[in-house]
Amino acid sequence: RYGPAEKAALRYTSMLVWNPEGADEAVWSALREHFSEEQIVELGYFVALTYGQQRWIKTLGIGHGEVLDLTRAGLAP
Repeated sequence: RYGPAEKAALRYTSMLVWNPEGADEAVWSALREHFSEEQIVELGYFVALTYGQQRWIKTLGIGHGEVLDLTRAGLAP
């Protein structure tokens, strides 16, 4: 279903979110096979930003569609 590059990115994402200590040499090697250092940094930054936003929203107790609900700001129905 997913190609090798996507699997490497998903594994990296999983390590960033759930198990940072699990990012061993195998994770880094798989990433470097498919992505440049700049792309790895960009992916990590995007994951951290997105995960952080979601944790902050959950901490505030904001439900889906409660903010910007009068606009079409890209929120799914």
